[in-house]
Amino acid sequence: MFTFLSNPVRNCDGVSRRTFLRAGSLGIGGFTFADMLRAEQASGQGSSNKAIINIHLDGGPPQMDMIDPKPDAPIEFRGGLGSIPTSIPGLHLSELMPKVASIAKKFIFIRSLVGSEEQHHAFQCLSGFEEKDLLAIGGRPAMGSVLAKLLGSPKDSAPPFVDLMQGRPLVRNSARAGFLGAAYTPFRPDISQLFHRELEVGMKKELAALGANHSLSLALSEGITVGRLENRAALLSSLDRLRRETDRSGEMAAMDKFTQQAMGILTSGRFAEAMNLSREDPRVLARYTPRLNGPEEIFHTSEGAEAALKLLLARRLVEAGVRCVTLSISDFDTHTQNLPRMRQIVPIVDHALHALISDLEERGMLGDVSIVVWGEFGRTPRINDEGGRDHWPRVAMAMMAGGGMRAGQVIGSTDRYAGEATSRPVHYQDVIATLYHNIGLDARTTTVTDTTGRPQFLVSMGQPIQELL
Repeated sequence: MFTFLSNPVRNCDGVSRRTFLRAGSLGIGGFTFADMLRAEQASGQGSSNKAIINIHLDGGPPQMDMIDPKPDAPIEFRGGLGSIPTSIPGLHLSELMPKVASIAKKFIFIRSLVGSEEQHHAFQCLSGFEEKDLLAIGGRPAMGSVLAKLLGSPKDSAPPFVDLMQGRPLVRNSARAGFLGAAYTPFRPDISQLFHRELEVGMKKELAALGANHSLSLALSEGITVGRLENRAALLSSLDRLRRETDRSGEMAAMDKFTQQAMGILTSGRFAEAMNLSREDPRVLARYTPRLNGPEEIFHTSEGAEAALKLLLARRLVEAGVRCVTLSISDFDTHTQNLPRMRQIVPIVDHALHALISDLEERGMLGDVSIVVWGEFGRTPRINDEGGRDHWPRVAMAMMAGGGMRAGQVIGSTDRYAGEATSRPVHYQDVIATLYHNIGLDARTTTVTDTTGRPQFLVSMGQPIQELL
């Protein structure tokens, strides 16, 4: 049995999932799944298999402890970790990343990421913009919401944008639709029963203040069969006949269409099947599950080895037709005990990335799926008095792979302490523009309309990273 969102969905061999599906409501207040789909009109560009997996290292990953080691720096800067060679001649990574090092030619390592707003959420990693940009009219939309607007279709069997983020990105609603409005809010299933992420006390209060429906999730009601659901839809249509006859805007007819699509997604089983990890080949599950060496102490907000399975879930969602999946791995906010915490969490990321890239390549999907791995800022070059690293917005790191990009490259460099970019600075918007390019959109010429009727470009200053194209 697999717990899908809030209630169980049972799978029995030889029996259609449709027989067991129960459907109820989705909710942020009265906002339903059909509402979310309502404005997703076909753009005329047709469908493709191209997708984006955006992996946020929640808290701000330390660049020098992952992809930009400084073995010759004093101990108070390098922090006690060594470096190891990779499959790219001359490139060294942290000793905590041997699996990524073995397939380094599949990755792009960006050591000179700049332009951080220094805000503890993932919004800049999901949009390229600072949170305050166009805030008066709702703020900028996350990239997944833009893709839902421009590439989504009422015929889709899966939502275009799925947000699996936990921790700070969830509490602070990083994957938001901004001025595009609620119709382009991501589908946000509750995965807390699969992946536990303990929140800090302050964040627990923030989440509680947002109410019980902060996560957009299916409430599967017992006793409502597919047949009964269809009868309810027919009854609603009948009761609204007078309104439908007098509606000259076509809104009611559109509601019928989007309600039917919402029902189609709920009852087809394709999306539910993708969320059901128990249906995955046990050998693949084992492949994504790291076997860590030794009982490393886990910080109370850090995730365990099971967090690597989030990347498998993302791959399954992309196979089901999702355009953009966002997820997070915690906790990189290492103001204290940086070294033991990195020894615990970085090997999980290392294993998960190796499994994902290898899996996508073997399935023939790597050329179509773009992966980015990054955080909201970097960490201080010097270790503080509590053995931690503090916030450092001057330079950060990112890793990219797939999407037809020219991999096996290092972009940019930093000084001897990994504290300042010394060559080829790359802005957050440059990475976002590259991801848009990979999925078939020119971020510098494509626009979406804001609430005032003005067209807004997908980036304001970024451009695709030319070395990768």
